[in-house]
Amino acid sequence: MIIIGEKINGSIPKTGAAIAERNEKFIKSLARKQTAARASYLDVCASVSPEQEIETLKWLVDLVQQESDLPICLDSPNPGVFAEAVKFCKKPGLVNSVSLEGDKIGKIFPVIAGTEWNCIALLCDNTGIPQSAEQRIGVFKGILAKAKEYGIDPSHLFVDPVVEMLCTSEDGIAKIIETIKTVKEICPDVHITSGASNISFNLPMRKFVNRSFIILCMGAGMDSAIIDPTNEDMLGLIYAAEALLGKDEMCMEYIGAYRDGLFGEVKA
Repeated sequence: MIIIGEKINGSIPKTGAAIAERNEKFIKSLARKQTAARASYLDVCASVSPEQEIETLKWLVDLVQQESDLPICLDSPNPGVFAEAVKFCKKPGLVNSVSLEGDKIGKIFPVIAGTEWNCIALLCDNTGIPQSAEQRIGVFKGILAKAKEYGIDPSHLFVDPVVEMLCTSEDGIAKIIETIKTVKEICPDVHITSGASNISFNLPMRKFVNRSFIILCMGAGMDSAIIDPTNEDMLGLIYAAEALLGKDEMCMEYIGAYRDGLFGEVKA
């Protein structure tokens, strides 16, 4: 499982406060803890005003790279920042994100074309979030065509099927599952990623919904998640699910993670 550590994000209140206060110790601690929990990438999102974003991203990336050798997932709603922000990173990572909205692809794909950078691709367009799996697949095909146009291999794409609130859904996550399965059938080389938090908005005991969502999506073919890797219960379930899905030979990864104390004992 490719885990994208989500904690260095200014939209999280404690992290946002640390960014505003330029609290280096707090940011470095988040980087260390997520690295120790075996994240694959560390998401870095400033969540500040556009005029402050480039400078803030550089400050954050520099701090993270002092504490961790993991590649960075540069995260911004502004596609114009990436051409400059990728220069701050010591190694290729992830750009978050493109879609068929506006000129995002036109600004981001030229930056990563011909490099080892990967890119998260949201399945939405200028009409917003498509309301059916078929429409989302149409967006995926459009993004795939653009990637081919820029010479970007599908293996560099992390497709996000776009998760909405469960409490307003008529079919649970059926269209998400259908989208994941169809994307993998069309192009097995792409990765599938998603965060867990959107699914459980406005529901009690959100952790149960989030964890169940990730496991169900893994069964459909999702191989990446944007989560808190220091959440021991979530991490334990992910390792267990990979073993159950036959993606962990002889359960060695599961056993190794347990011995290393990554998820500890689950309370009965």
